[in-house]
Amino acid sequence: MSATPQSKPARHLQKGQQTRAAILEAALRLASQVGLEGLSIGALAEVMGMSKSGVFAHFGSREELQISVIREYHAKFEEEVFFPAILEPRGLPRLRALFERWVRRVSVEIDSGCIYISGAVEFDDRPGPVRDALAEMVRAWHRAMGRAISISIEEGHLRPDTDPLQMLFEIHGLILALHHDARFLRSPGALDRARKGFDSVIARHATDKAPPIRPPAAPVARKAASKSTSSR
Repeated sequence: MSATPQSKPARHLQKGQQTRAAILEAALRLASQVGLEGLSIGALAEVMGMSKSGVFAHFGSREELQISVIREYHAKFEEEVFFPAILEPRGLPRLRALFERWVRRVSVEIDSGCIYISGAVEFDDRPGPVRDALAEMVRAWHRAMGRAISISIEEGHLRPDTDPLQMLFEIHGLILALHHDARFLRSPGALDRARKGFDSVIARHATDKAPPIRPPAAPVARKAASKSTSSR
């Protein structure tokens, strides 16, 4: 009997967490379609078949909902792109895996759109907590990519005079061009051009020690990696 009073709150908490997770998943899908700015408590309540007060109880405000969606998107991005890629050997193999998985992520978002990119368009001139949260998630990913470039230099795969920031700028530019051409222009071959662009960037800086190009490893579980992009 002593366990009975504790089990009810525990079940209630678990149910609340499950409900919040389901709402957040629906919010992420909705934001992919209408953008972060189009996301609202009312629209989400309609999608979920819930009352506005029911959704509000989990997030408190539209701003908190938007920030939660940004964090959820980042967590999924890490799960699909960052964590599997860092299991590759240090240096160019890891850098190539990061880019390839990034490209794959963009390729499956052709119809829905990338929240990092669409969110930047929506909030580039709108200061506030939502913009700050989005910018920090993008910076965390840039830090991870920049670190991978620096490690490639340390491993002797890239020339010592390679500028990590410049290389990161060019690589990110390829992703933006891919998103634009594939999503807006519906240009065939955009994925191949992005990959060729990456190979061209690497070739300009690669040394004789650079490993040969090989297909990235198949997706693996996150369990072997425990740190987030912000700590790598």
